[in-house]
Amino acid sequence: QERDAQFSHIAELRELCAAGHVPVISVDTKKKELIGNFKNAGQAWGRNCVPVNDHDFRSQADGIAIPFSIYDLRYNRGFVCVGTSYDTPKFAVDSIVRWWSRQGKRRYPSARELVILADAGGSNGPRCRVWKYELYKKLCNHYGLTVKVAHYPSGASKWNPVEHRLHSEISKNWAGRPLDSLETILNYIKTTTTSTGLKVQASLVKRKYQKGIKISDKEFREIPITHDSSLPRWNYSLQPS
Repeated sequence: QERDAQFSHIAELRELCAAGHVPVISVDTKKKELIGNFKNAGQAWGRNCVPVNDHDFRSQADGIAIPFSIYDLRYNRGFVCVGTSYDTPKFAVDSIVRWWSRQGKRRYPSARELVILADAGGSNGPRCRVWKYELYKKLCNHYGLTVKVAHYPSGASKWNPVEHRLHSEISKNWAGRPLDSLETILNYIKTTTTSTGLKVQASLVKRKYQKGIKISDKEFREIPITHDSSLPRWNYSLQPS
């Protein structure tokens, strides 16, 4: 029953935002990819076969690519930040900030509010203090934005628009082709398009992120956070100071 109510809430939120020209983005981390001459699922046509390793051992990889994606629902545009260290809440928020500074604030110059649709787990989960604290510090305070977040219920990530409108299209574009370098990965992401007009930009993030960062009770109490009366664990707003 709560799951149905949350889906209804998100649908209503999207309608209200569309009517009021409020930016809505869908975010999530795509599957991590080993960098190297490994088999990639799918089929690709070519004159010659490309030999690849028959096992994808992490020790044989040249590194790991962590794509964090932002999908702009109104403009059908994707923005993917490819990290090379860890999928952390700081990385997630930094990716959103990078999208806002490079694209979002130009598309929505008068926006005072940003709505984020996210999954219920991982680096952008509703129970993650670092996620909320970083949104407050880097988006709310720095840009003067009110950030409203709505999380899809657990196990419902496939309904998150970024999954079926962006991630699936990227996977189709590089299907059957070895992801042998960061340049190859970035190129396939950038060249992902659809007949409905999807365009994607990609950005390499060289910063190294640390796992296990904690936010103290004192720091967390600084956040002006308001939980919705309906399903408060999945819906909340963060205000600038």
